Amino acid sequence: MTHQRLLGADFLRAIACVMVLLHHLVFRMDLSRAPDMAEPIMLFLVMGSFGVSIFFVLSGFLLARPFWLALDRGEPMPSLRIYALRRAARILPGFWVALTVSLVFSITVSGSPLDAEHILRFLAGFLLVSDWHWLTLFPVDNNGPLWSIGFEVTSYLLLPLCLAILFALRLRALPARLAWLGIILAVLALHWLVVQWAPIDEVERGWKHGLVGGAKAWMPRFNPIGFFGIFALGALAAGIQVRLAALRHWAFDGLGLLALAAVGGTMAVYVGRPTEGFGLLGIPYGFPVVPIAIGLALVALPSSVLAGRLLDNRIARFIAKISFGIYIWHFLIIVLMVRLLPPSFQTGGEHGWSIWLWSSATVIILSIALAMLSFHLLEQPVVRWARRLEKRERLEPAPA
Repeated sequence: MTHQRLLGADFLRAIACVMVLLHHLVFRMDLSRAPDMAEPIMLFLVMGSFGVSIFFVLSGFLLARPFWLALDRGEPMPSLRIYALRRAARILPGFWVALTVSLVFSITVSGSPLDAEHILRFLAGFLLVSDWHWLTLFPVDNNGPLWSIGFEVTSYLLLPLCLAILFALRLRALPARLAWLGIILAVLALHWLVVQWAPIDEVERGWKHGLVGGAKAWMPRFNPIGFFGIFALGALAAGIQVRLAALRHWAFDGLGLLALAAVGGTMAVYVGRPTEGFGLLGIPYGFPVVPIAIGLALVALPSSVLAGRLLDNRIARFIAKISFGIYIWHFLIIVLMVRLLPPSFQTGGEHGWSIWLWSSATVIILSIALAMLSFHLLEQPVVRWARRLEKRERLEPAPA
C-alpha cells in the first residue's frame, strides 16, 4: 500500500540529493557575474549543502524505525547481523568503486601524487574511519562529497549501541522516547567536550590550503559525535512516528508542509554566511532547527491525507532510487569536466552564463546516467544477494 512506503521519505531523499548537486554546481559560478534576477536564487541554491543534514536525519529515521517497533512490542532487539549486512550491501559496493575510481583519476588526471599521505587518506576512507581526523576527512582529492560516508557509518554503529540501552532497560512508549531524548542530550554534551578539548592547530588551516586545510577548518566542529546528534534526532522522529502511524488527518498535511517551509526559511536566514551553516554548539547545517524540522516532516507526512502522496511523485521516487549514485559520482564528473573540457562552468564574457548552464546540464545528465548504471549493475544486485543471505539466516535453525 502507498502509506507503507512512509510517505514523504522518497521526496526528502530526492530533494536532499538535488540540493547537494545544485550546491556544487552553483559553487562553480562566479555569482558576481550572474544576472541580477538570478542572483538571489543562486545565493539560496548554494545553501544546498544543508541537504547533508536531511540525509542524516532521514537515515536515522529509517534505520531506527524497526528497533522502535520491536521495542514497543516487547520483542527482542532486531538482528544486528542483518542490520550490518543490509547497511554494508547498500553503501559499500558503490562507495568503494567510486572511491577507487576517484583515486585513479586523481593521480592520472588531477596530478595528485601517490605519496604516503594520499595512500593513508584513501585507506582511511576505504576502511570507513576517515571521519576521525582532519588529515583523512577527505579520502581523495577530486571527490569531496565522499567525506560524509565515514560519518554515516559511525552513526550506523552508534545507533544500535545506544538503542540497546532502551532494550536493556525494557522501556516502552513515552519513557523510551524520553530516555532517547536524554541520550541525545548526552551526545550533544560529548560533542561540546570534543569541540572544547580537541583543538586544531592553525598551521595551513583554511580552504586556501586545499582539502586538508579545509578539513582543519571544519574540525573539530565537524566530528562524528556531533553528526550522530543529527542522526539521533531522526531516530527520535521514528520513535514518535510509529506511535502515530495509524492516524490520518489533514492536520498532518499542514504540519508536514510547515516543517518543510521551516527548512527553506532557515536556509534563507543563512544566505550570505558560510555554507556550512554552523548552528547550536557549532554543529553544521542549521542545527537544531533543520534536523528538527525534517524530523517533524517525517513524523507528519506518512499520516497526511494528500501532501505525502503529492510529494512522493514518480520523479521524486526515481531520483530517490538512484540518489546514492548521484551523490557519490557527481562531484568527480564536475572535476573531470573542469580539467578536461575547459572552459566548463565559466561565467561572464561574451557567452554570459550560457557555458555554466550547459556545463551544469551535462553534469546532471551524466550523473543520472552513471547513477542508473551503478544502481542496476552494482547496488541492486548486491542488495538482492544480501537479501538472499538474510533469508537463509532466518531459515537456519537456532543452535541447541
